[in-house]
Amino acid sequence: MANPVQKRPIVLQVVLVGILITWMIAAAFPFFWTLWGSFKVEGDFFSLADWTNVLTGEMTTRETGDAFTTQGYSGAWIQEEFWRAAWNSTLVCLFVVTISLTLGTLGGYALARSTYRYAFWFLLIALIFRAMPPITLVSGYLPVFFQWNIWGYLPTAIIVLVAINQPFTLWMLHSFFKNIPQDLDESAMVDGCTRFQAFRHVIIPVMWPGVITTGLFSFLLAYNDFAVTAMILDKQNQTMVPKIASFLGTTQTKGNVMFAVAAVVSTTAPLFLLIMFFQRQIVSGLTAGAVKG
Repeated sequence: MANPVQKRPIVLQVVLVGILITWMIAAAFPFFWTLWGSFKVEGDFFSLADWTNVLTGEMTTRETGDAFTTQGYSGAWIQEEFWRAAWNSTLVCLFVVTISLTLGTLGGYALARSTYRYAFWFLLIALIFRAMPPITLVSGYLPVFFQWNIWGYLPTAIIVLVAINQPFTLWMLHSFFKNIPQDLDESAMVDGCTRFQAFRHVIIPVMWPGVITTGLFSFLLAYNDFAVTAMILDKQNQTMVPKIASFLGTTQTKGNVMFAVAAVVSTTAPLFLLIMFFQRQIVSGLTAGAVKG
């Protein structure tokens, strides 16, 4: 009897593996090249005479006495106080994720269980606002912020980012709640739970991977944002991405470019660790949201 599972031809397997390896190298190369170059001086990493200088570290050895240096990191984190931008980003991300998930889980659950047609129109309007470029929304906020004298502060940026992120959070969590049978709610309430107790003790544990997936996307929105934070926050309260842009905007000052390179590596590395740590929850969450259960 023929094997029902047809094995791929050897040639096709080799081609697929080759394409996968090529894609992984192409995707990872910019980060690892930047990581390597962050331990060099500007003369090596941006050498116009010979690009191989970044590999040998000729100028780095001449200036520092070693082929590798941490001048870029010390200059960025200590001299230019990049640690302050990292702390600001941590606060912004923490509050944006917490508020977005709290409102999103409650709102998404209510809309998923609602029998009224207004729920559909509410989600449709939210989707329209989410599709608009964030900078068009921020321009409407600015006159009010200046009038109330709240421009430049972290809470102001948090409010705007939550407002921009909330439609996406509602849509994503709504789809997860829709995939959970309503019988679970009803069974819990028959056993004596209130609606909120059923939501908290029965529904949330079932869709926890979806909450983690949505929280991660909310985190990435706040962590990688430039348009909103650059327009709303002053220099003292800058987050990491606008701070990197400020380094690149002053390339005429020696060392600032390498401060930017070190800051880019410092900003990107936590994202790799975050994805690796939550990879199981992300995959299961996306799968749960894609399959009607």
